[in-house]
This record gives sequence, C-alpha cells and structure tokens, in this order.
Amino acid sequence: MQPTSKLERRVVTAAEQALQRQRYVSPLDVLTGLGWLPPGQVTDWRQGRAPVLEAVAAVSPDRIADALEVFHRWVHARGLQPSEVEYVAATRDRRRLRFTEAGDETAYRTHWMAPELTDKQRERMTTRQSKAPDLVVVLPAREFTCTACGLTSTDMLMMEDGGPICLTCADLDHLLFLPAGDAAMTRRAKAASRLSAVVVRFNRSRKRNERQGLLVERSAIEQAELQCLSDEDARARRRERDRERREAADEVFQRDLTAEILRLFPSCPPPRAAEISDHTSLRGSGRVGRSAAGRSLDPDAVTRAVIASIRHEDTPYDDLLMSGVPRDEARTRIRATIDQLLDAWRRPLNGR
Repeated sequence: MQPTSKLERRVVTAAEQALQRQRYVSPLDVLTGLGWLPPGQVTDWRQGRAPVLEAVAAVSPDRIADALEVFHRWVHARGLQPSEVEYVAATRDRRRLRFTEAGDETAYRTHWMAPELTDKQRERMTTRQSKAPDLVVVLPAREFTCTACGLTSTDMLMMEDGGPICLTCADLDHLLFLPAGDAAMTRRAKAASRLSAVVVRFNRSRKRNERQGLLVERSAIEQAELQCLSDEDARARRRERDRERREAADEVFQRDLTAEILRLFPSCPPPRAAEISDHTSLRGSGRVGRSAAGRSLDPDAVTRAVIASIRHEDTPYDDLLMSGVPRDEARTRIRATIDQLLDAWRRPLNGR
C-alpha cells in the first residue's frame, strides 16, 4: 500500500513504528501515534474515569473512522494476523472498557500481529495484552474528602467514578507500602501478593504520574525478602554482566548513529558527528537518541538531533532564552542560521 494523502502517510508511519517497536499494532497505537488521544486522557480512560474513549479524542468520530479505514487497508496489505484482546479497566470491578458510544467495538479490540510470529508467540502476546491492568493508588498532594465515607484525609487514595476514595473504602487498607528501588524485591512481592496496587505521585514539573512503589500483603513482603537474601550474590553478578552488555550495545549504537549522521550530512565534520551521537544517545537523557525512532535510526529523528546540536552550539539560542526572549520567537530568529548550516552539511564531500 502506497500512501497518497497526508492522513494516509501519518497513519502508516504511526502503524509502522508501533509494529517495529512491539511486533503488533492496534487502533489505539495508531490514534495515540497521531496525537489524537493525549496520554493523560488515555490513562483516565484505562482507569475508568472516562466512560468512552472516542469522547476524549481531539478529533471527531468521523475523522477517527477515516483513519481506521486507512489502517485496516494497511494491515491487510501487510498480511498481519488478527487477535482480539480484552480491554479491562484498572478499577476494582474490572469493568470492560468502552471505545465508542454505540456500534461494534471488535475493530478497536483487534490487535494485528507480525506474520512471522508463531502460534505460541501470538497466543502468549494475546494473553499478556488481555491481562487486567494494575490497580492504581495515588499519593495526594493535598487533603481530600472521600466520596464514599465523607472523611478527610491526606493518606493514599484511589480514584473511582465519583471521585477520590480512601483505602479503607477501597478495601486496600490491609496492604503495606513497598517503596520502589529494588526491582527483584518489587517483582517477587507482587508475584506473591494475591492483591496489589501500584502507588503513584503526580510530578507537577513533568506533568505526569510517577511510580513510587507498591501496596502488597505483609506475607508477600516477607516471602520476597527471604528470596532476595538467598540469591543476592548471584543477582549482583548478573547486574554486572548486564551492565557490560548495555555498555557494549551503546557503543555499537553510537557508531551506527555517527555513520547515519555522516550519511545524511556528508560535510559534517566527523568529530562533530561523533559528539552529536554521544550527546543524543546518553542513557537516561530523554533525548532523541533514546527514543524508539532514534534507536531505529529514523532519518527524521537523526535530523532532529543534528538540528538540536546546531541550535545550542552554533546559534545564540541559549543566550536569547536567558535574556527573556520567548521560546518561539528565539527559534524564529535562529532558523536561518540552522538552515544554512544544514544545507552546508548536506553537500557531498569533494571526490564522493
């Protein structure tokens, strides 16, 4: 299938990226990839605070239908294999999530998997995707009033349809808080606990919920502690081996990224290309090189990394920001300089 319209190109790009990243793609992947479903709204829907997904979309149902029509033509052209998945809310009643106000929702619930997967792999993926999501408990930033019992509290809460409820009314007050930080302890305690919930706190600067730990049964924590003590040395050796493998993998990626920068920008000085590669792929930086598109050496992502380097190293952009110039205006002022240097770096070297 060759995309012809702008919408088709955007749908195919979002679908291809999702398929490459996870070996399956769903309508939800495409709509979030298009930016029509903001992550925060999807989270509210998954946690039962939005009754219908299409109601929180940034576009009309007709526009969504147009995109899904393109998507389904693409999956059939690619020969992807369908698998229907259950969507369950992260609420105590584990209700079935709704995508539309009316009509057949099978199209939304169908995930499309890579054709090279075996039957067992497809079955495993379908089972994992249909698993009910974790219950979520919130560490509130201020005092709240429980909508069930009417008492005020600053302790943990759980959001339900009517608003916040305390852990006692949510029947979770018998669980203990296990702070995040020890992956093995967290994994084992969750596996051993018959009931658990993820604890999050809203980060105002990043505008997102961040995981703080788990609520689990006391017996699960005790069992996990014993298991962690019994194989502490083996896990330490495994962590060291994993660290060495990650470092080696990063070195290979940085070399590949440097080569791709020089392919797209042949006149970029090689030391500068290596510097851009090292900077943009720094672990934990959140920069382009750590994104899925960057790791796959997508040309647009590589170009964005080069532009970011030019912006900060070859223009007065940072000085403009520090002097109080608004971000959009500062970018407008330096755009010509960036374009000129990009054009110069795109020119082939003599003799090539």
